[in-house]
Amino acid sequence: MHLIKELPKVDLHLHLDGGILPSTILELAAASGASLPASGTEGLLPYMQVDANCESLVDYLEKFNFVLPFLQDRESLKRAAFEIVESAAADNCIYIEVRFAPLLHIHKGLTVPDAIRSVIEGLNEGEARYGVKARVIAICMRHQPIDDNLEVVRAAALFLGKGLVAVDLAGDEANHPPARFREVFALARQLGIPYTIHAGEAAGADSIEEAIEGLGAVRIGHGVRLRENPALLEVVLARQIPLELCPTSNIQTKAVSGWADYPIRDYWDRGLLLTVNTDNPTVSGTSMTGECEALAERFRFTIEELASLMRNALNVAFLPANEKAALREEFDRRLSALGIAI
Repeated sequence: MHLIKELPKVDLHLHLDGGILPSTILELAAASGASLPASGTEGLLPYMQVDANCESLVDYLEKFNFVLPFLQDRESLKRAAFEIVESAAADNCIYIEVRFAPLLHIHKGLTVPDAIRSVIEGLNEGEARYGVKARVIAICMRHQPIDDNLEVVRAAALFLGKGLVAVDLAGDEANHPPARFREVFALARQLGIPYTIHAGEAAGADSIEEAIEGLGAVRIGHGVRLRENPALLEVVLARQIPLELCPTSNIQTKAVSGWADYPIRDYWDRGLLLTVNTDNPTVSGTSMTGECEALAERFRFTIEELASLMRNALNVAFLPANEKAALREEFDRRLSALGIAI
């Protein structure tokens, strides 16, 4: 397990508001004079983290309603972004893509560009302090009007290559299928913005197929339910479309029935292009080390296989080729120091 902790890691599916710390909420509440339902970090945790009674993605998403009111100004967004880099550094991450939905952070006067700029500033400060390369993915929300999501894509274009690397679609997948958002991602494609789509989590393989064929996604957020359509699985395999698996979160949202039913070993053995990620470290009570340990304990992933998962993530990161090459050199150097060969 020591090697797993020291393994250099890459987290491509990491939500900003799902990783904020209870201690930060305490301080933000104190500074703003807001009341809280409990005192102390342990008291707040049940409002921020799911337990075994979580029944669905909708249930899981309820936890975000608690933290969002505290992330409505530039400084709180910068702080949250800085601290997520700090946490990633403690987990030996060398690269993270931090996604957030700007539309959820403009209820007290910020504009969409303000929100994006604030998160980039916080990530940049974290990167300068801790050496973890960190980039933003701007999320379009399924429950929001199309025009508002088009605004997010246009704002994202302003920051492309300046701290932002992609856009995404997230939210209540079962009740808001991806086909509704073809116009939004046609604009992203027109503007040259890469994108990933949450699919195959709360809805089945049809959602993944629409994300790929209808929207043109080059990566799939989650995708755990791909096996429900064997023909589509073969397409994803042949095209080597990356899946951003989030094992702990996928169990909690009931995307699968439990750990015994989790298909990662089967997907891996078939040759699918997989990455493993935290999704929401605070909400799920996890970390990249924790995710890797679960794969080792439950599915007998070797340290070399875990390293290969991290290399996959570097290879499919939304980064320019020269930046990926530099990260791969750093990754290989750290593996060599640990005596790991892949």
